[in-house]
Amino acid sequence: MTIIVTGAAGLIGSNLVKALNERGEHDIIAVDNLTRADKFRNLVDCEVSDYLDKSEFVERFASGYFGKIRGLFHEGACSDTMESDGRYMMDNNFRYSSALLDACIAQRVPFLYASSAAIYGGSQTFVENRESERPLNVYGYSKFLFDQIVRRRLTIAKSQIVGFRYFNVYGPREQHKGRMASVAFHNFNQFRAEGKVKLFGEYNGYGAGQQTRDFVSVEDVVRVNLHFFDRPQITGIFNLGTGHAQPFNDVASTVVNTLRAIKGETRLSLEELVGQGLIEYIPFPDALRGKYQCFTEADQTRLRAAGYTVPFLTVQQGVERYVNWMVEGAE
Repeated sequence: MTIIVTGAAGLIGSNLVKALNERGEHDIIAVDNLTRADKFRNLVDCEVSDYLDKSEFVERFASGYFGKIRGLFHEGACSDTMESDGRYMMDNNFRYSSALLDACIAQRVPFLYASSAAIYGGSQTFVENRESERPLNVYGYSKFLFDQIVRRRLTIAKSQIVGFRYFNVYGPREQHKGRMASVAFHNFNQFRAEGKVKLFGEYNGYGAGQQTRDFVSVEDVVRVNLHFFDRPQITGIFNLGTGHAQPFNDVASTVVNTLRAIKGETRLSLEELVGQGLIEYIPFPDALRGKYQCFTEADQTRLRAAGYTVPFLTVQQGVERYVNWMVEGAE
């Protein structure tokens, strides 16, 4: 039976399609918006049975046009946290998602979707409850509002509904994301272009490069999605992060040292990298003051209680693999 992936040409969507292919799944409907046509490259090595633009998909799906569906992975969204057009954001992330949710409930199709750690915003606790949810921008609010709808629907739905609050996802197939690509991606390209990585200096009590996030590899994101897909009896909203926050310095150090190792050069400590000008700190930008999460860390209690026991990649493990992947693709 058919599997549907929205946002199929995006970072998480395309990696999901590839992973499904590796499990022998080829009857996959890819849904996306290819106005930015370069995203097609993420699907070139994937097998899909059909492609639909997001604008024509919802109505067809709601009508039962595709017949029996095994599951729908909803990864499509506007993920630009700097987007200021609230109407556009709410149409894309709230209204569109709500229409898909209602159609899945009506047809009893398992619905696994992308929520976001941006919902926590200004909170210092990252637990899946209403008290911890304090979005700082309209992107976070659009995800927050949809999660509230999901919580209400969970009480009546007869099929699986699972939301994943993604933390800072990085990994292969994100080159189309521009400014919203991961820190690892930007560090890699900046070092190749300028011979150094620039990080934010001291801000809000955090030392230079010490702002700390839960960086999670897309490899782990895909594994968790498939774990729940294989267990349709499990429903709810879950954090999807490593549960171990690491500073931006760790990302930059891993990127630079991996590139050095590829060239046969020795790995250096953070102090040596800074001392040699390979990592440089810049003033924290005024435009981000009051809108920036200096610390995020997924509470994994609910995820582990749901039976997911696989260890997550550390920054050093995941970013090193990612850098090697980018180098191989550039050669």
